Amino acid sequence: MRTRLPPPLLALAVALSGAVLRAGEIWHEPDILPDPLADARAIPGGRIRVFAGSVPKSLNYLLDNNSFSAQVFGMMYESLLSGTSLSPDHAPGLARAWAVSDDGRTFTFRIDPEARWSDGRPVTAGDVCWTFRKIVEPGSLAGALKMELEVFEEPVALDERTVRVTARETHWRNLGAFGGVPILPRHAFETNDFNRIHFEFPVVSGPYRLGTLRENVSLEMVRRDDWWAASRPSNRHLFNFDVIDFRFFAERENAFEAFRKGEIDIFPIYTARIWAREIRGERFDRNWIVRQAVHNHSPIGFQGFAMNLRKPPYDDVRVRRALAHLLDRRALNRTLMFNQYFLHRSYYEDLYDAGHPCANPLIEFDPAEADRLLDEAGWRRDPKTGMRSRDGVPLVVRFLVHDSSTDRFLAVYREALRGAGVALEVERKDVASWFRDMDAYNFDMTWAAWGAGLHKDPESLWSSKEADRPSGNNITGFGDPRVDALIEAQKTEFDVERRHAICREIDAILAEACPYILLWNADSTRLLYWNRFGVPPTVLTKYGREDAALVYWWYDPDSDADLADAMATGRSLPRRPPDVRFDEAFAGVAEP
Repeated sequence: MRTRLPPPLLALAVALSGAVLRAGEIWHEPDILPDPLADARAIPGGRIRVFAGSVPKSLNYLLDNNSFSAQVFGMMYESLLSGTSLSPDHAPGLARAWAVSDDGRTFTFRIDPEARWSDGRPVTAGDVCWTFRKIVEPGSLAGALKMELEVFEEPVALDERTVRVTARETHWRNLGAFGGVPILPRHAFETNDFNRIHFEFPVVSGPYRLGTLRENVSLEMVRRDDWWAASRPSNRHLFNFDVIDFRFFAERENAFEAFRKGEIDIFPIYTARIWAREIRGERFDRNWIVRQAVHNHSPIGFQGFAMNLRKPPYDDVRVRRALAHLLDRRALNRTLMFNQYFLHRSYYEDLYDAGHPCANPLIEFDPAEADRLLDEAGWRRDPKTGMRSRDGVPLVVRFLVHDSSTDRFLAVYREALRGAGVALEVERKDVASWFRDMDAYNFDMTWAAWGAGLHKDPESLWSSKEADRPSGNNITGFGDPRVDALIEAQKTEFDVERRHAICREIDAILAEACPYILLWNADSTRLLYWNRFGVPPTVLTKYGREDAALVYWWYDPDSDADLADAMATGRSLPRRPPDVRFDEAFAGVAEP
């Protein structure tokens, strides 16, 4: 609901809130309705064990911009605004209502009077102001979040529950950028060094708190019985697990073996070989383990070999394109991935459809073109060794890795590079060291994957102003004045379709500049899970991936008992649908 308060109601709102409100502000106070994807059969209780990847360097998402830290931190700390399961619209979070000025630069948030920290103290405007200050202060290592918040003036607490902030410039993302920041309790952390808040969070606001952390083994998140927002209609039948048990494995292959043994309950498959060849045996044949591919509207990110344009020879587009022409993606997809993926030609794949076809050429395996480009760039072959050099410096690609799953792909790439006179050296590091090097841009080439959001915001990845920000997202150091101008143009464009058109222009420039050797992607989320859970008909949300299971699924003791009996007696369980298409599944739910 969007309302412009007439003068009498505006005066009443001022009196009730104690805040000084501005005429002309557009106030938003949406109705809080049940989530249409929440399943009324869901019951609270039980545990789910989840593969969490390697141990992160921090659980503080404000300092460590990775998907696992974001997931855990989001369970503990809420933001002023939240989202909805079926649209990209904003919804109440810690804030029950918010206002936007006529010029779109000033935002006022009224914190829900019920919002409480886990120690019983109220969430206040002071907490919001303190969190903002700690993120943007000069010594903060907040990285990408700092970039989004630096556009704002210092927020002002109008009263204990009302905070106002003004942006220095108009930007379509400003409401979501400020409203989406996880808020920390000032009273719990103000005496701490902000950059050292990593693994201890004694006071939280969200549905879960930290449980047992076993170093390099597991992390338990424990559901809070006293969560202040549990009674909101929008949260009914959600956050059902008493314990979410994240298991750490440095190697995904080891985690899959733990899953097969029953030590992990749910396992998304990102390795085509496993999906095509290794889902065999009694556990799968008798449906003790469910195998499902979920097709929804999850935004599509991209992955590729990131090249550090700050360093030669990667500062030369001819070298970058030559290295891209030496990766035979079609052969890799056919021989190592069973043709289960589509090949990237774009950094914004989901902005293209029949009405907006992608004109970016697909970079094909072409050693002859690679030879031409390298010759043109001055990298000449030694007549005796066949290897290339320029000014006495050999052409060597140094590839930084943290996961042995890349070995098979790099072995093929090494041979193609060698045929073109280029050497490949692999530098292996653990995940923590890899992250440190990425924060400092201390690499030549590495494998990087990026998720995507519903709202496309190219600034953090592609603005030249972000190329040298420590711990930022522009890891390649890309910069182009044309892209900078388009980024500036889209900031004041509130029409989504026109913003998408601008992003397609940026995409065309990126495709030509080749900061990444683009790889491939899948069109579904491939899930394996032990058949002991209650699962909604849509399995996942409209836009979500596997982490949606932790919010919408529930432990079903009857199913668990049935699974145990089936395994003891050797009988099969009923088969669940192998392919789930969100639109069809939701249509069935929505029918009266």
